[in-house]
Amino acid sequence: MIQNNTLMPTYNLLENLEFIKFIKKNNRIIGLDFGTKNIGISICNDEKNFAIPLSTINFTSMRDLTLNLKKIIEEKNVSGIVVGNPVNMNGSIGPAAKKVKNFCLNVLEEINIPITLWDERLSTEAVFKSISELNISNSKKRKKIDENAASYILQGFLDFFQKNKDKN
Repeated sequence: MIQNNTLMPTYNLLENLEFIKFIKKNNRIIGLDFGTKNIGISICNDEKNFAIPLSTINFTSMRDLTLNLKKIIEEKNVSGIVVGNPVNMNGSIGPAAKKVKNFCLNVLEEINIPITLWDERLSTEAVFKSISELNISNSKKRKKIDENAASYILQGFLDFFQKNKDKN
């Protein structure tokens, strides 16, 4: 039996423009809003021009999370992950942004797919304001806030992606 000695590329956290180079034409991108209790997940459409809330995963362990992400990646034909980066309002890196970076590095140990960070300042507040106008209960709003925040984060990246995809 002959083994294939071709190595799959391994990825580190990529800068946004570098990340774009690895996104395949017929694949999708997912967005994550990391939280210590819940992870919001969104996905883009095939054309990569708008983000759609997908689900919220109760974060119990990295193992369970990576199993869920692997399933989504396979089922939805995903070639990259955008993770919200909660930098401080002045642009500095605080404890929350350090947690997100460590989270991404842990994901990369289990999932070999490009990951990039996207500035998510005020995303949760913006989403909560936008859904506060909807005629639904606060408990329903809270249940959907994480996946909608992930969608807001991914949409910001997709706008950047559309402007820069042909420059590489």
